[in-house]
Amino acid sequence: MGPIYSIGDFLDLLRRRAWQIILATALGCGIAVMFALSQAHSYRSTEVIQIEQPKIADSLAPSTVDGSAARRLQLIEQQLMARSNMLDIIDDLGLFLDMPGLLPDEKVVMLREAVTITGVAAVREGVADDGTIAILTISAEMGTAEQAQAVAHEFADQTRVLTARQRQDQTRETLTFFDQQEANLIAEIATLEQEVADFRQANNLSIEGNMVILQSELGSLNDAILELDREIIATQLERNRIGENGARAATIEREQAELAAELNSLASQRQLMDDRRANLSATLETTPEIDRELAKFDRRLIQLQERLDVAAARRNEAEIAVNLEMGARGERMITIEEARVPEYPVTMSRKRLAMMGGAAAGLGAIILAFLLELRHPVLRTAQQMERETGLRAVISIPQSPRTKNRKGLGLLWQNRRRAGQQGRAARIARNPDTTRS
Repeated sequence: MGPIYSIGDFLDLLRRRAWQIILATALGCGIAVMFALSQAHSYRSTEVIQIEQPKIADSLAPSTVDGSAARRLQLIEQQLMARSNMLDIIDDLGLFLDMPGLLPDEKVVMLREAVTITGVAAVREGVADDGTIAILTISAEMGTAEQAQAVAHEFADQTRVLTARQRQDQTRETLTFFDQQEANLIAEIATLEQEVADFRQANNLSIEGNMVILQSELGSLNDAILELDREIIATQLERNRIGENGARAATIEREQAELAAELNSLASQRQLMDDRRANLSATLETTPEIDRELAKFDRRLIQLQERLDVAAARRNEAEIAVNLEMGARGERMITIEEARVPEYPVTMSRKRLAMMGGAAAGLGAIILAFLLELRHPVLRTAQQMERETGLRAVISIPQSPRTKNRKGLGLLWQNRRRAGQQGRAARIARNPDTTRS
């Protein structure tokens, strides 16, 4: 059975529980004021960085920095939020000196919660998102305005430095890799050329086109041997014809000796030519195998040369990328809004907090009074009786006013006593016998 059914009931509740509501409200206001005075202000400072695209198009001077800007900034943020870097910033800027009881890990956690790094993606060019970041916002919320500005500016500076260093290191590593690859390919080509030279020397192929020369020499030998055979046949016929003209015996013997010596000389020459031809024939018989080995050497040399050309081209691109990064013509970070000392705190003012606490205390006091009424429900008016029971009251006797203090009670007692004495005196005057009896 609830006691509040109308505005009149509510006003009656406020009248009857006025002192309780006032005391509860005063207590709540005091607590709210103490809580507001105990709250410390926080100040926020923000630095905005714009990520500028390379001044030279990638089609003209491609960069060797791989990955999207969002991934690179994520790696940089992890480096910034590392424990060692956090402790260095705390020591350099003198943070949390007013809280000497904090442990280093607690300071690191507080600084991580105070710093916020937010990136805004650039407008898409097409359907796919290439991970390009247009704006980077770094905010710091600290207990003093100077510390908030110093922390935001420090994180922004480190972000710019780490970004430039990361891009330069990546381009240098790329250039070093292709330099080393080019040097290795040049060394492999030199080694292969030495192997080819050794193979040619071992197979009597030191002169380029030696096979053609050997084949030509073999043909010449065949022609020379054929000519020697003709001379041998002609000499033998001439020796057989000696003596047919009736010459003397001494002359015949001398001519036969000369022709025999000439035949021996021709036979010796022919034997030398036969040996040379045999050697050349044996050499030419191994030519297909040698050609296959030389073809293998040529293929390997062509492959190495192609790889060398690719490595040289990429090395040139890496050199261009290094020059772009060193000349600050690649992707850059430009501060468009520098962190400043904030003029006002971001937390709620103490006055407003105390006023809200007072309002909450007043509302809570009224709710407390209502709960007390619910605990002891009483029918106080004829309207409540008719509403709850359905019976209409014939007569309603108002409640007598209560005395508010002891003085009022004393006056009431004296009035009643005086009235009793006057009544007794009147009765005695009307009936004097009553006194005697």
